[in-house]
Amino acid sequence: MLKDEVNKALKVLQDGGIILYPTDTIWGIGCDATNTEAVQKIFALKQREESKSMIVLIDNDNKLQSYITEVPEIAYQLIEFAENPLTLVMPGARNLSPALIAEDGSVGIRVSNHPFCQQLIQRLRKPIVSTSANISGQPSPEYFAKIDQDIIDGVDYVVDIDQHSMEKKNPSTIMRLDPNGSFEFIRR
Repeated sequence: MLKDEVNKALKVLQDGGIILYPTDTIWGIGCDATNTEAVQKIFALKQREESKSMIVLIDNDNKLQSYITEVPEIAYQLIEFAENPLTLVMPGARNLSPALIAEDGSVGIRVSNHPFCQQLIQRLRKPIVSTSANISGQPSPEYFAKIDQDIIDGVDYVVDIDQHSMEKKNPSTIMRLDPNGSFEFIRR
């Protein structure tokens, strides 16, 4: 089941499509994080300003250096000891779609522990975009049944995992982290 869903989602991402999928936090809309055309489809679907950045998921912290020029040592400790899913916003983003990189050169990046996300990212060999499955300005859906029909209809593929779960999930904690190791919370 998991393998089949990973295969189906992989094909959609490789073809430049966007998917609706479960993560270790809330349901996300995603695509290949290196494909600008696909990223722009997500902005259009969410009716979101392109100046508002979206985060990317990787499958393990060894990949941070591929997408951030200077990863502060504390980033690895924060990821290792975080009790909840943690998104780190760091400057020096690279090897990603320019549409995902903020004006200051930063990007939000999270190591996902969700089995579907991990397998999909490993198979794609690239990070994937993860943004809440809602129209910009609307509340983030806590579980699949709360996702707006326009979002479901607007993606190229809806992953058939965890759709019946009513477990309420929250977005990740977000911290801004500078190369010198100083940090601040953006969302707790």
